[in-house]
Amino acid sequence: MGCDRVGWGGEAMRWAKAAGRGERRADLGMRIARATLIGAVGAFAKAVTAVLNRTTVYNSETLLRLVSSRPRGTPLLTVSNHMSTLDDPLMWGFKGFPTMDARLQRWVLAAEDICFKNSLLSYLFRLGKCIPITRGAGIYQPHMNEALQILSRGEWLHSFPEGKVSQERVPIRRLKWGTASLIVRSPVTPIVLPIVHSGFDKVMPEKPFLFWKRPLLPLCNKEVRIIVGDPLHFDIHSLKQTALSVSRKENEKEELRGWPTLHPDGLEEVPQRWLYSTISHKIQCAMERLRTRI
Repeated sequence: MGCDRVGWGGEAMRWAKAAGRGERRADLGMRIARATLIGAVGAFAKAVTAVLNRTTVYNSETLLRLVSSRPRGTPLLTVSNHMSTLDDPLMWGFKGFPTMDARLQRWVLAAEDICFKNSLLSYLFRLGKCIPITRGAGIYQPHMNEALQILSRGEWLHSFPEGKVSQERVPIRRLKWGTASLIVRSPVTPIVLPIVHSGFDKVMPEKPFLFWKRPLLPLCNKEVRIIVGDPLHFDIHSLKQTALSVSRKENEKEELRGWPTLHPDGLEEVPQRWLYSTISHKIQCAMERLRTRI
């Protein structure tokens, strides 16, 4: 019987090793597929942004530095306005940016109802480092935890905090609180980098084009401008202390939504609201200052 146990143990070990090899092969296959897709999409973005249109980028060196050589383990959270359905990937297609490098490429929050309509689209956008977000489902929806995991690994995440595409030339709209909640809840506070662009609404307009609701392909010979701002740094500990001092009376007219308490600080919903509103307002102001320079 002892020999049987040894034999069974050896067989189990062989199965475990085989399973491990299978997982490694699957992981390698996924990495190859991701690199191939991101390379192809990156080449498309380069062609449209850097070749077929007239693109000017201001302060690109700050973005390049933070993407390629920020301190190890420090997450980067870029935020921008949203003027077309192709802002991402086109806004990363300017000359000198490593658009086709899957290792350096961003993760991005993407609308579930647009990018994840079926199994094929879901597979491709997932492969392209997109995280599905259900608009209207709140800041504590399950996939926000996936975004937090990206930040906790010190990776780069991009967000469109206005929440939807707008091709009107108007001031930056009030930001959704999901981005601010990620900043607060991230185990390591990310560097926040505001970016504002113009011209992609001309490259990919939402209005009717010939016989179609919108162009089937991006248009050419348009002027695109991208302004990269200065990094924003948030002292989350100090902000939390201030938020805890916010009285319930100041927010008693607000309809509470039953948010979970944030630990270890014990932040209930009222101070959370103040915190997310304050951070969102600072980011919005930074983006608006960039917009007035375009």
